[in-house]
Amino acid sequence: MIIYNTTFHIEKEAHIACVDYLKKEYIPQAVSSGFLLNPRLRRVLQNEENEGESYAVQFHVKNVDTLNFWLKREGMALQQTLVTKFGPKVAGFTTLLEEVSWEDE
Repeated sequence: MIIYNTTFHIEKEAHIACVDYLKKEYIPQAVSSGFLLNPRLRRVLQNEENEGESYAVQFHVKNVDTLNFWLKREGMALQQTLVTKFGPKVAGFTTLLEEVSWEDE
């Protein structure tokens, strides 16, 4: 299992509308296929006063092949909808995380 993490930086004037969109449209559409599981929305805590807020959207995915299948089938279109709706007021980057046990096995 991997974690598909996308961190979005949202400008102040789009903040409320974008978070609402993530909650009501983006995340529900992403999980509707059944390939992305256990959605999480997290606000990134920032020490400095800057122009906007950042949020991380995370999903569990079976493996990289499953993620790539979803991206080609649905994910790219979903991302394009977000870009069309908010334009340069939202910027994002994606990371893949693998859980590593820290306990002795």
